[in-house]
Amino acid sequence: MTTVLVTGAGTGFGYEIALRLAARGLDVIAGVEIVAQVYTLEQEAIKRGVSLHVEKLDVTHEGDRRKVTAWDIDVLLNNAGIAEGGSMADIPAENLRRQYEVNIIGPVMLTQLIAKKMAAKKKGRIVFMSSVAGLTTDPFAGAYSSSKHAIEALASALRQELKEFGVEVATVNPGPFLTGFNDRMFETWKSWEDDPSGRLFDYSKIAFPHEQYDPEPVFETTIGVITGNIDTYRNVEPKEIIAQQREQLDAMWTSKVTTGLGKRSELVQKAYDIAPGTPV
Repeated sequence: MTTVLVTGAGTGFGYEIALRLAARGLDVIAGVEIVAQVYTLEQEAIKRGVSLHVEKLDVTHEGDRRKVTAWDIDVLLNNAGIAEGGSMADIPAENLRRQYEVNIIGPVMLTQLIAKKMAAKKKGRIVFMSSVAGLTTDPFAGAYSSSKHAIEALASALRQELKEFGVEVATVNPGPFLTGFNDRMFETWKSWEDDPSGRLFDYSKIAFPHEQYDPEPVFETTIGVITGNIDTYRNVEPKEIIAQQREQLDAMWTSKVTTGLGKRSELVQKAYDIAPGTPV
């Protein structure tokens, strides 16, 4: 039986993916950040009539990470992550460090432990839950986006490094999906330990600047990548935004630094105009 470790399974994408993998008969280890989430996920599994093993696994905690050395993992889904919203001109250093510890350092340290065991077996699959934010960047999402750009870089490097050991690496790149994750990103400023009078922006007036999709395609695509039914390296959802992503990337090659100076950018203005949780 294939054993899959899903990190960040206490909420959002990881929660649903872990349950659906279990429903398909896979041996699922669902890692959650806090102890309270263990009970919640176990109860939902009972409700759905599926079996999975739930473990407290805070990817930033060395003791939690050490647990994986006792597990025989066939597939790792690095899903755990947080999103810190706000302008790069305003975000406090402590919040920026936390963003990188959860989204980059923790997952890399965890992956090192598992990748070496996979390499010894000459097989395995490592999947990174990245984002379209790892390809392009929105205003007020620079911290989160930079962490996902880092994930793109390390996944690409690892993919090349592990080929000779028979270990596969892939990414899943969700766009704006309505899970509450994006909207919470634009509320993190409420806990900043700074002087609000020194901020460049009033964050009580802005929201996530995109209409958001139903998350169903992310669940099915991620499961397809985990099970090997989808074998592409990069997997963007929803597929209708792939062309837009490529256009944005290409536009950076010809964009001028002086274009639009003195005027508010369209996405910044949309952040002021849109209501939180606006669906597509």
